[in-house]
Amino acid sequence: MTTPATTSPRNAASSLNAARRTRDLDVLADGTAVDILVVGLGATGAGAALDAASRGLTVAALDAHDLAFGTSRWSSKLIHGGLRYLAGGQVDVAYESAVERGILMERTAPHLVHAQPFVLPLTPLVTRGQAALARAGFRAGDALRAAARTARATLPAPRALSAVETRHLAPALRPDGLRGGLLSWDGRLTDDARLVTAVARTAAAHGARILTRARVLSLTGDGALVRDEVTGAELRIRARTVVNAAGVWAGGLVDDIRLRPSRGTHLVLRAEALGDLGCGLHIPIPGETNRFVLVLPQGDGRVYVGLTDEPVDGDVPDVPEVPETDIGFLLDVLGSALDVSLGRADVVGAFAGLRPLLDTGGADRTADISRRHAVVTSPGAVVTVVGGKLTTYRRMAQDAVDAAVVAGSLAAGPCRTAAIPLVGAAPRQRLAALGLPRRLVARYGAEAAAVHALGAADPALAGPVVPGHPVTGAELLWAVRHEGALDIGDVLDRRTRIGLVAGDRDRAEEAARQALAAV
Repeated sequence: MTTPATTSPRNAASSLNAARRTRDLDVLADGTAVDILVVGLGATGAGAALDAASRGLTVAALDAHDLAFGTSRWSSKLIHGGLRYLAGGQVDVAYESAVERGILMERTAPHLVHAQPFVLPLTPLVTRGQAALARAGFRAGDALRAAARTARATLPAPRALSAVETRHLAPALRPDGLRGGLLSWDGRLTDDARLVTAVARTAAAHGARILTRARVLSLTGDGALVRDEVTGAELRIRARTVVNAAGVWAGGLVDDIRLRPSRGTHLVLRAEALGDLGCGLHIPIPGETNRFVLVLPQGDGRVYVGLTDEPVDGDVPDVPEVPETDIGFLLDVLGSALDVSLGRADVVGAFAGLRPLLDTGGADRTADISRRHAVVTSPGAVVTVVGGKLTTYRRMAQDAVDAAVVAGSLAAGPCRTAAIPLVGAAPRQRLAALGLPRRLVARYGAEAAAVHALGAADPALAGPVVPGHPVTGAELLWAVRHEGALDIGDVLDRRTRIGLVAGDRDRAEEAARQALAAV
């Protein structure tokens, strides 16, 4: 495998790799203090690193594992407009979601966030009253879009569909008793882990030191004792203030944070099992008025089906297991609306994520806990940010950094991240004019040309690494060279998501080893 040079000056500023990690650790080990130390490199932690660095502050951001190792890679890949929160009376949360959705789709990440059509099929299980309520909800959601100043060209209007139109978009639906459908639109991420990677690389381009495999052993308001998980060496990182963005693990770093984690499970199915889906589906959960199972075609031969909302008791695992009860529940809800027979053997993969919900002592069910985020400054001057959701990561990061600036008496300007394009971002017209494979542009944006060039220079990198899955060897090499991937898990489970299907992961391991060895 050859390794042609494709690193532009812009790529070099944002590139994360093993060599850069070593240099940054050496600087911090020498006792250089940073203005803000961020713990956790999910969406919110990476967002806080970008927010702080773009204000001119010095930043180190750490994670015990990898970028997007925790909750931020297990989402539904949706950038919600807040319709569910509007239905629950949380108008402020819904509006915030709609605003942040518009920022991502039109300014900061138009390459990663696209308009996704959804159909709510009006099956016999959906009463006419429920259909009227859903129709009113979609109209209210469109009003939120307008209030958030998101263009109609970005998100089309909702409308009713005939039964014929509904079956045309989703042939797998059962025709018996189908009265039609309700078409709506929302934002969908190409990949949530890719969003986190783009945010972290943009933070690095602004000078933040992004350090994976750096485990915090103890945390105070003026820094942390850290173990380099690659070498085993320990170092103390000094900071003027600290942001704890460790998600469901945040309570283990400070004493006054109480969380009620909730598990959301998704199934991975082969696309052919569901026919030619031209949209996502909202399938109502029997007995619930405002909860749906989502069917989400991914464009890579896979479909995700989710999600559950179940409380999690006891210790929080690094990687949550998927219980068979969740799988059975999701398959049952699918069976209530589809004309195809899906069984356990059709589930080629599954994943579960834990939501870091703040325990306010109010709601009985985790599904009813508010998705508002909270920023708490502990007596030891550690700022913790919890709750919220992927869509509003940027606003969560802004609020956390605002609190850290106050706690550390730092001199910093206002937040700028609503106007900072992430790595790879470009106007849609420019991206369309690249003349490159659509899937590659949707994952890498303006950097797609550099990724494509790796394959053009070396035919061994040009083809898919797994039959039936589109990821190429060039993408694996790019992950190691520019996206901070340090081992096979980083490459296959987070940068490319091949690993969501165990058999595909096994077949791709050798190609991942070659990419790691080449760099």
